[in-house]
Amino acid sequence: MSKVRTRFAPSPTGRMHVGNLRTALYTYLIAKHEDGDFILRIEDTDQERFVEGALDIIYRTLKETGLIHDEGPDKDGGVGPYVQSERNAQGLYLKYAEQLIEQGDAYYCFCDKERLESLKSKVSDEDGGTEIVVYDKHCLHLSKEEIEANLAAGKPHVIRFNMPTEGTTTFHDEIYGDITVPNEELDDLILIKSDGYPTYNFANVVDDHLMGITHVVRGNEYLSSAPKYNKIYEAFGWDVPVYVHCPLITDENHKKLSKRCGHSSYEDLIEQGFVTEAVVNYVALLGWSPEGNQEIFSLEDLVKAFDFHRMNKSPAVFDLGKLKWMNGEYIKAMDFDKFYERAEGYIRKVITKDYDLKKIAALVKSRIEIFPDIAEQIDFFEAVPEYDTAMYCHKKMKTNEENSLEVLREVLPLLEAQEDYSNDALFALLKSYVDEKGVKVGYVMWPIRTAVSGKQSTPGGATEIMEILGKEESVKRIKDGIELLSK
Repeated sequence: MSKVRTRFAPSPTGRMHVGNLRTALYTYLIAKHEDGDFILRIEDTDQERFVEGALDIIYRTLKETGLIHDEGPDKDGGVGPYVQSERNAQGLYLKYAEQLIEQGDAYYCFCDKERLESLKSKVSDEDGGTEIVVYDKHCLHLSKEEIEANLAAGKPHVIRFNMPTEGTTTFHDEIYGDITVPNEELDDLILIKSDGYPTYNFANVVDDHLMGITHVVRGNEYLSSAPKYNKIYEAFGWDVPVYVHCPLITDENHKKLSKRCGHSSYEDLIEQGFVTEAVVNYVALLGWSPEGNQEIFSLEDLVKAFDFHRMNKSPAVFDLGKLKWMNGEYIKAMDFDKFYERAEGYIRKVITKDYDLKKIAALVKSRIEIFPDIAEQIDFFEAVPEYDTAMYCHKKMKTNEENSLEVLREVLPLLEAQEDYSNDALFALLKSYVDEKGVKVGYVMWPIRTAVSGKQSTPGGATEIMEILGKEESVKRIKDGIELLSK
């Protein structure tokens, strides 16, 4: 079997959609699982959709996610250029289109916009109907003289493929199996547009063949185009690559994941505080089921485990809650210095006082799912929020407002006399009080933690919080708690 060669062929039209990232990932994994080549090709033939800076986004996203290409615009492997506009400038696509014309498999079409509009018909779909143009092969019947005259006069034209109208075409997809379509449903697709650029459909086929691509990975919205591609392959006498069509990605409401949801692109997710490794891990599971129950995979793990035959046909639901859980697992496992590098900016947005920010970061590391969660975890360090004295009541700890007030009054002089405000020293001090009082640790720590934080839930216990606050602020907050309970 020939060496596996796959390609990721994005268009520079903006941020990288989660679906495109999944295509890139699966394409990479298929190649690397078989020690093959992963190629980057830029498909910029649709000049109207080109977005300035989008090329940089593609390179940056692939680099950050670890999907390093073996060949591409910046790594010539001998089958370049790897940018379609550059290939088009060499006349490459026109040459192959003209070959098809000579073979009788394609033809010049001079129909103007008005005539094409008149051919529109409505096809039903879930949105109530979409108008499409089914071309009637009008220009296929032009004489050689008419064609030459039109070309000599510079009449605008496209080049269309001459699809058969009788019989059926069957193609095989590794996920969806054999699919057969009536040839009468195959429209004479355009190969070369009036601006001289090839269509996405035609350029794909030509480039995949010339670059030796063995496996083509794309979304299942292209399933309906596959028989048209096959007809082009057949016309040239080229081998058809292995097709791997990925299932649709939907939101929680089972609608196609769109920009409106706010987390449809890789950059959206990174800006929202997700970790790159978690995003890659989660995206891998959007349509692929590994053997066993393992859910956390490094990119290296994915390369070893990925078998595209285990991909699913049914749509994959993008569950933001599940991604948050997974992201939290990655944050817990993250090297502390790397974590602090990401977390510091979020902490400084909340904390202006001169506290040890690394100690604060250590407290929240295991308690957040995404980095923006840090703010609500640590805001009490800046100032105690207003809180109800009912917060001192805890059945399990057997605390209430009355005995909490007693505890705070009794520990206040101990804390005022204490000079060492390290966590261990404070805990030893309060443990002595607990033993002397003959109560459980929570009976004492609950009211203290409530007084110094004003919150039901905090990252870290009472003594860990006081170590960060320091003696002066801790004592002040205990006194404030006593005052509140005394009212």
